[in-house]
Amino acid sequence: MDRRLPWAGLDRRLPWAGLGVLVLAQICYPLTTGATRAGLTVATVVLGCLLSVGHALLSRGPRAAAALVAVATGGGFAIEALGVATGFPFGSYDYSGELGPKLAGVPLIIPLAWTWMAWPAWLTAARLAPPGVGRVALAAVGLAAWDLFLDPQMVAEGYWVWRGATPALPGLPGVPVSNYLGWLLFAVLLMAALRPLAGPVIDHADSRDAPMFALYLWTYLSSILAHAVFLGLPASAAWGAAGMAVAAVPLALTLRRERRERRPRRPVDATA
Repeated sequence: MDRRLPWAGLDRRLPWAGLGVLVLAQICYPLTTGATRAGLTVATVVLGCLLSVGHALLSRGPRAAAALVAVATGGGFAIEALGVATGFPFGSYDYSGELGPKLAGVPLIIPLAWTWMAWPAWLTAARLAPPGVGRVALAAVGLAAWDLFLDPQMVAEGYWVWRGATPALPGLPGVPVSNYLGWLLFAVLLMAALRPLAGPVIDHADSRDAPMFALYLWTYLSSILAHAVFLGLPASAAWGAAGMAVAAVPLALTLRRERRERRPRRPVDATA
């Protein structure tokens, strides 16, 4: 008799199901416009945040999930509120009203976006780099480089606007370089704080983290395709491809090598 509980393995299946829903929502994004697209943006961010926090909870426990929310959501809101109020560290900018309710001038979904990508960025670095400064640096770059896709896309949609957008990266007018440097600074602080708060359970990546690796690689590849083909943003496609490649390409190569090593080898026919 099969005595397995009906929910056995749910902790592994749920993240994959959540990723599937998220991917479907993102595929729909280029097919929409106006208020529908704005609403889909909000829904996608909420789904992404729930996916990452849920995975942290199921795979590492309440402490890790709480630490992720504290440093990414709480810290993300704090740095955004500071940025809106003072212009530091990103530069001077304002949010439109299209992304839902605001607090201190910051749409509430904005910190959720950084929570969404902070977790797969950390796990990617944990898979690729030993503990220490190098891991924190790789996780920070892996997270901050996402903004090379995100900020030009959101500015093009009118979701926020920069008061002074110079100097800017070539091909990316409307977004100052200070924005990317500010997010890199925050990402370093976020990743440096995450490990002490979450504890040793996040020191190592394992097979439970396959959905998060898929999320990171999907974000990378789908963003390149969407910006280059569907959104008319070829420059941000190129900059984002180069930036996120620092973490995404080694991750893809590592996973491919491991898959090959696990593949059973055909026995050698000694009579041949």
